[in-house]
Amino acid sequence: MRTEAIDPPGIDWQRVSPKYVIVRLVEWALANIAAILVLSAPLVFVLLGWWRWPPLWLAITVPAATLLLALWRLVLIPRQVRAIGYAERDEDLLVRSGIFFQRTMAVPYGRMQYVDIAVGPVERGMGLCTVKLHTASPGTNARIPGLPAAEGARLREQLAARGEARLAGL
Repeated sequence: MRTEAIDPPGIDWQRVSPKYVIVRLVEWALANIAAILVLSAPLVFVLLGWWRWPPLWLAITVPAATLLLALWRLVLIPRQVRAIGYAERDEDLLVRSGIFFQRTMAVPYGRMQYVDIAVGPVERGMGLCTVKLHTASPGTNARIPGLPAAEGARLREQLAARGEARLAGL
C-alpha cells in the first residue's frame, strides 16, 4: 500500500546494499542467542531439580515465547532492509524506513551541522558503512545504514558541501 505522505510522488529512492541483510542477521543472532540462553537458565535449573520455582510450564513458556518472537523478527529482517532508502532533493535529504510503522524524514541541508560515517566490525567486513546526519535538534537522528563504503564517502562529501552552501547563503 502506497501513501502519499510517506512516499511522495516522483521520488527516486536509492536503496541500501542487499549485503546489509547479513549485518542485521549477525546482530540478530548475537542478541537472540544471548537472550534465549539467559531465559533458559531457569528451565535448566528446574529440570535439574536445583530450583522448585518457577513452575515447569512457566520455565518452558518464557524461552519458547522469546524464541518465537526472535524467529518472527528474523523473517522481517530482509523486508526491513528493503524498506530503507534515501533521496537527495534540491533543498533536503529524505530518509525512509519501516514496514509497519513507516517513517520518512526530511533533513534540510541548511540544518545539517555535520555528517558522520560509522563502521562496525561486521559492516567493515562486508564493505559497508552507516551515514549519520547531525542537526541542532536532538530529535533528528537520521541515519542511513548499509551503504557501500564508496557511496557513503560520496554522500558524506555531497551533503557536507550542500550544507555549507546553504549556510553560506544565510
